[in-house]
Amino acid sequence: MHRPDTERPNARNILTSTLDPLPREECGVFAVTGIPNAAELAFLGLYSLQHRGQESAGICAVNGEGVARVRKGIGLVADVFTAEDLNELEGTTAVGHVRYSTTGGSRPQNAQPIVVRYAQGDLAISHNGNLTNAQELRNRLVEEGALFQTTSDSEVIVHLIARSRHDTVEAQIDDALTHLEGAFSLAISVGETVYAAVDSRGFRPLVLGRRGSGYVVTSETCALDIIDAEYVRDVEPGEVLKLEGSEVTKLRSLPPAPQPAPCVFELVYFARPDSRIWGASVDRSRRAFGRQLAREHPAEADCVFAVPDSANSAALGYAEESGIPYELGLLRNHYVGRTFIQPSQADRDFGARMKYNPVREVVEGRRVVVVDDSLVRGTTSTSLVKFLRQAGAREVHFRIASPPVRFPCFYGIDMPSREELVGSSHSVEEIAELIGVETMGYLSLEGMLESVKDFGPFCDACFSGNYTAPLVDVQRGLASLENPPGC
Repeated sequence: MHRPDTERPNARNILTSTLDPLPREECGVFAVTGIPNAAELAFLGLYSLQHRGQESAGICAVNGEGVARVRKGIGLVADVFTAEDLNELEGTTAVGHVRYSTTGGSRPQNAQPIVVRYAQGDLAISHNGNLTNAQELRNRLVEEGALFQTTSDSEVIVHLIARSRHDTVEAQIDDALTHLEGAFSLAISVGETVYAAVDSRGFRPLVLGRRGSGYVVTSETCALDIIDAEYVRDVEPGEVLKLEGSEVTKLRSLPPAPQPAPCVFELVYFARPDSRIWGASVDRSRRAFGRQLAREHPAEADCVFAVPDSANSAALGYAEESGIPYELGLLRNHYVGRTFIQPSQADRDFGARMKYNPVREVVEGRRVVVVDDSLVRGTTSTSLVKFLRQAGAREVHFRIASPPVRFPCFYGIDMPSREELVGSSHSVEEIAELIGVETMGYLSLEGMLESVKDFGPFCDACFSGNYTAPLVDVQRGLASLENPPGC
């Protein structure tokens, strides 16, 4: 079902429908095999991947008899699991997942890993990414009698594996993967064996690590660091690996895409700065974005600071290139969670005030450059500028270390509908007026891609509208371009 690149869609020429989409997700994946107390390692790994999803967390552990036990729930990793939970999750194999979805609500049944009783043994699956033909596959499977318990597109993969007519686990997984379009980085356990797979374009990162005689696969290298595992290599686009005890076997690869298309927004915002993905240091990539931003949009100012924390590296790069001193002008409260206090309708700055506060001694009477990694809706930025004015800032120059976000993502990054994207409906001058700053500057698309050219080419669809994988459900009227489908 892999379609030629001639069918690659462009956002400007796709007809949209008004059907409700499946929920789309951002996720973190972790799996370990061949290591005692695997669930404890999975807990630590998920803890370091918490930035990839804060809605739910789950771990499935497999004991020496091949029996799977799962614990998952709504909330942060530290809230979902207790010490007693981890003690009960015995075994040398574990698969974990953290999830954040944008539509469909916080439904416990959508928490992963999905665990099922399978003819070849208990099966657990963790998925990061969005399938762009999920609704088409789901409709077909329902017509054939499949019963779905979730609204997650990951469950489609489970049904495809279970319904494959091939004889071996490897062949059934291979058969299932060949039906998928879009983005997927997968960790699948069958008994004590783990399978890792990445779509043929490599949209989402997945890395292979080693700890002692066992192996780990995870979304980012920061999850290897926390368990003192050694980075081995990235799982390549289209690659399928079998991890069994102390052995790693490369299985048949998926049909190749015209070219790899890792998501550049991972480097802009989503990945942790202490990670390396696709051979690139996330921190150094963001510093390069900041340096190029300073060259493209200089400013006469007294200090530079970031909207913490994801823009810290880019702001350092801007300061290095411009020679303007770097300061800690905004502080972020890292302990903001759910609160029973409901803001009044008039207090539209409540959310931003809970998270950010300016340092008056840095800001008062000064011309400041504020660097952010990206601008999506613009609501938080408007509040931040108001706070800086109240703290006495004389001038505010806003700089964005990425191009305007103009299109929704179909491949696994949280983007609102196009009508909600401020970069889609407003010019740069209009955005500057909207958020109330003296000057506004975005990093150019060419400048961004040039900064990381040694690690590309990349998917830049959210900036350019050039979607590198077929949007099957959209093209067939099963989903809307304005509200992307997802896992």
